Amino acid sequence: MNRYPLWKYVLIVIALLFGTLYTLPNFFGESPAVQISSAKSTIKVDSAVAERVQQILQQGSLAPESVAFDNSSAPSVRARFANTDTQFKAKALLEKGLNTDPADPTYIVAFNLLPNTPQWLQSLHAFPMYLGLDLRGGVHFLMQVDVKAVLNKRLQGLQSSVRSVLRDKNIRHNGINRNGDRIEILFRDADTRDKAKSALAADVSELALQDAGSGDDLKLIATLRPEALKQTQEDGVKQNISTLSKRVNELGVAEPIIQRQGADRIVVQLPGVQDVSRAKDIIGRTATLEVRMVDDSVARGTEETAAVPFGSELFKIGKGAPVVLYKEPVLTGDYISNASASFDENHQPSVSIDLNGDGGRKMRDATREKVGKAMAIVLFEKGKGEVLTVATIRSELGSRFQITGMGSAESSSDLALLLRAGSLAAPMDIIEERTIGPQLGAENIRKGFDATLYGFAAMAVFMIVYYQLFGLFSALALSVNVLLLVAVLSTLQATLTLPGIAAIALALGMAIDSNVLINERIREELRNGNSPQAAISIGFDRAWATILDSNVTTLIAGLALLIFGSGAIRGFAVVHCLGILTSMFSAVFFSRGLANLWYGRKKKLTSLAIGQIWKAQGDAAGKTGSKAVDAK
Repeated sequence: MNRYPLWKYVLIVIALLFGTLYTLPNFFGESPAVQISSAKSTIKVDSAVAERVQQILQQGSLAPESVAFDNSSAPSVRARFANTDTQFKAKALLEKGLNTDPADPTYIVAFNLLPNTPQWLQSLHAFPMYLGLDLRGGVHFLMQVDVKAVLNKRLQGLQSSVRSVLRDKNIRHNGINRNGDRIEILFRDADTRDKAKSALAADVSELALQDAGSGDDLKLIATLRPEALKQTQEDGVKQNISTLSKRVNELGVAEPIIQRQGADRIVVQLPGVQDVSRAKDIIGRTATLEVRMVDDSVARGTEETAAVPFGSELFKIGKGAPVVLYKEPVLTGDYISNASASFDENHQPSVSIDLNGDGGRKMRDATREKVGKAMAIVLFEKGKGEVLTVATIRSELGSRFQITGMGSAESSSDLALLLRAGSLAAPMDIIEERTIGPQLGAENIRKGFDATLYGFAAMAVFMIVYYQLFGLFSALALSVNVLLLVAVLSTLQATLTLPGIAAIALALGMAIDSNVLINERIREELRNGNSPQAAISIGFDRAWATILDSNVTTLIAGLALLIFGSGAIRGFAVVHCLGILTSMFSAVFFSRGLANLWYGRKKKLTSLAIGQIWKAQGDAAGKTGSKAVDAK
């Protein structure tokens, strides 16, 4: 009756092993380290950089515990040290040894922390949980996006589109001017204005068109439609969030939080980062792409000695440099809709670039008369230009073209990634800034851990005193619940915050509630006169329905928080939902396994160690009183 089949005990053992292995990494702590990443888009960090880092540290008489190359989405080299003094010395030494020009660094050296998890656990993908800003310390920024700049940029593009459409349709006008948020197109007669209105309505649907003026001073007023205006602002904020996500990789932040707040604000939280000025420099960087024509009046190979013509500029950094380019760009990266690595007709690596409609028209106009001439793509960061590639125009280019001669598939993939990365859609101002020190984070961890520990101990003592052996089963099930919950969070590499610790404490309370239901149900069956073995079986079976109902309703509330919440609320909801699932396993499946293991082998069971059972008993007067009966 009360015996588990072998496979259920095997499942319990597997769950315990899983919980132990994936909870262990959280107890090994972290070591100070430095992270080396590329400061230039055309320079990649690889294993050769790791060897160079090792050599520099050896020459400086600094012994790292380990130097490893991390080939993730943002490749970097990480060197681990025994203490923070060595970490600070190593950072200064590496910055000097890796960067020949301190004003224009090639590599970024940032402080970091690396987990001390043993290699055999890491080979099992067992890593500690990430700690949030309130537990680890770090910096918090609230940034205001300049939506007016986004609108201005969009109107500039639309103004160019209007000019291109009218030129393509051969419709004459007397000028196109910007007046605030309006584009004014001047005409001499009403027929021409009507033709222009029809052409623009068909090709530039984002604009609302309205007639104005009289006589010889006729105007067509174009304004951005309300829905297009809203979409432009939405896209601007989203593009800034996407770009910021790429940039914070340079800071070595394991689990940054970058999310929208309101219509035009962005929250950036960087756990573990204490260098506020450097963080502000990275996230506020402006990067733009430009396509420029090569000035062929300067012979190739003589760029650094020849006089640079007026209206041109010399670039010394990047692939194909030095090269002299015209200052006026053909188009900017805003017109690039997609870039992907591909192969040309000779099966050689290339990059396929897709431009939007406006970009295609600009490219056709710029290259129609310049077949055979050279064109360059330049990335500008911090006011400095870096040449990504120099290519020869083989034919008139349109909305889709290829850059060939990449040399290798890896080079074409790297260039495609840079072209897709884009830039900030609009400037941002930091309107709120907070720094949380690591000491405060450590104190939060200690207080949260103590609260959970003392709460667990109090519940365990109460259960053992009140329910005796079944109380011990409940306490062990509670321990397994915590073990599995921490293991699952570690496996998912979730970020633990103070609300997450609160959710763990709540999960303990809900788990013990399930055990109380089970124990009381078993006592009720004993009061009804059932045998101890039958009471255990019926008690667990009938309590399960109640436990399932209560946990499902609570899970629904947790899912609602997860779906509609944000920030700390979502963090709480994740731990809360996972805690419900682990508590159902530990409170019912595991605790019944313990009861079956202890009592199931006893054929003649006369009592249960489940505390006192109060039975109603009628007296001589026909009244009902109560009598305490020890279940032992």
